[in-house]
Amino acid sequence: MNTGKVYLVGAGPGDPKLITVRGLQCLKECDVVVYDRLASPRLLQHVKPGTELIYVGKLPDRHTMKQEEINQLLVDLALAGKTVTRLKGGDPTIFGRVGEEAELLYDNGITFDIVPGITSAIAVPAYAGIPVTHRDHASSLSIVTGHESPDKLDKSIHWDKVTNATGTLIFLMGVAKIGYIADQLIRHGKPKHTPVALIRWGTRIEQKTIVGTLETIEAIVKAANFQPPAVIVVGDVVLQRDKLRWYESKPLFGMRVLVTRARAQASELADRIEDLGGEPCEFPVIETREPSEPEELEALRTHLEAAESYQWLMFTSVNGVIYFFNFLRRFNIDVRRFHGAKIVAVGPKTAEALMDRGLTVEELPVKFHAESLLESLEGKLLAGEKALLPRGDLARDVLPSELRRWGVEPVEIDVYETVIATFQDELALEWIREGSIGMITFTSSSTVTNLLELLRRRGFEDPVKLLAGIPIASIGPITSKTIIDAGLQLTVEAEASTIDSLLEAIINYNEKRRM
Repeated sequence: MNTGKVYLVGAGPGDPKLITVRGLQCLKECDVVVYDRLASPRLLQHVKPGTELIYVGKLPDRHTMKQEEINQLLVDLALAGKTVTRLKGGDPTIFGRVGEEAELLYDNGITFDIVPGITSAIAVPAYAGIPVTHRDHASSLSIVTGHESPDKLDKSIHWDKVTNATGTLIFLMGVAKIGYIADQLIRHGKPKHTPVALIRWGTRIEQKTIVGTLETIEAIVKAANFQPPAVIVVGDVVLQRDKLRWYESKPLFGMRVLVTRARAQASELADRIEDLGGEPCEFPVIETREPSEPEELEALRTHLEAAESYQWLMFTSVNGVIYFFNFLRRFNIDVRRFHGAKIVAVGPKTAEALMDRGLTVEELPVKFHAESLLESLEGKLLAGEKALLPRGDLARDVLPSELRRWGVEPVEIDVYETVIATFQDELALEWIREGSIGMITFTSSSTVTNLLELLRRRGFEDPVKLLAGIPIASIGPITSKTIIDAGLQLTVEAEASTIDSLLEAIINYNEKRRM
């Protein structure tokens, strides 16, 4: 058996987007990920199916696996022919013990790469609005471990040299020793009024920052019951925080938002949440797929082959557009054969999907649901006309029913099916169980019913009760009705049935909650 390879990768300080391009590539290509507590669990979403995940993280009161055992584990996995990514928080070369892991790999003849990461020593202060250097305050910095006991600290740190060696001092893992660290710095010449900041879980939505001076910081830490992990910054650069605290000022900072839409569509909403300072928790409860039964496919072909017979093409979703064109391609039907049909769409995203394919819409309703579309079309359709409706199998009957009442023949074709998604992140399920979700977003009625059904399948007898304390955001009145009918408590509803409007409603809620 060929020997494998090990990538010793720095995951960055917490925000999953701070991993390097090279580090992300290693994650995507490996057979096994060995990861610790300080690496964002959301990074594991990037691994390929079947990748083995091994947690070896350390907690303050216990070690899941001793360092020597981790070193040997990497060797054993590589000797078994595996490509291994060892994912470590921050940068692996800064108090990451990568040297010990790499040395044993070398001794066993195993090839390895060290992939640097963004260290928490600079990233965490930056996310708290504290640049570690500044032309007016500090032109140099020192990075010191604060994790050892006081007697070990005194042996490893030359306080008389470190205290005034640089403008900024960064202590990693030193919360429990903050009093001792402050006393030593004062004793060796730092003024008592020197500013100090502690940033806990920096670059994450849980980020919390406290500020004091060397004289006051221990009492402040105790009063706040401030717990590790945290980065300690000592120096005048801390004063920059008042003006530069950009991350904590974002409108969704501190909020974890459950995104229930299909994985293929979730990225836009997730990215927007992240840009606004929140943490998107992707938990897709629906998947879409093409109909597979031969009789369904034959019926689709027949209706699409009758392209010249339609006076109207009515699209009610982006998925309807996507799957419609997929079937035109499959059946080799030229879209120009629909030249006699006027095109209408429900919602700007659906219109945009059509525009991307070179088609403009005749009508776009004021509100983005079928009822509003009907209002905008009233008096414009003629009895005897024929309308093609490419939709999903769960589409409501409002549109075709009203068209029939007007004397228009609706031809409904199910170009896609909506089913319960088969894969969800276990961490997201844990957050739901713990009540660690700040908001659940529903963007369709099927996301509501499927989330409840999925939770039942996962062993929760009463999912409505489980979700009772979690705020819920709806994209519009149709989805809101499903939420209420299911027994859930609606918190906010988008004014217009769009992602922009949904996010605006969530932002307004979060601002009121903070007051």
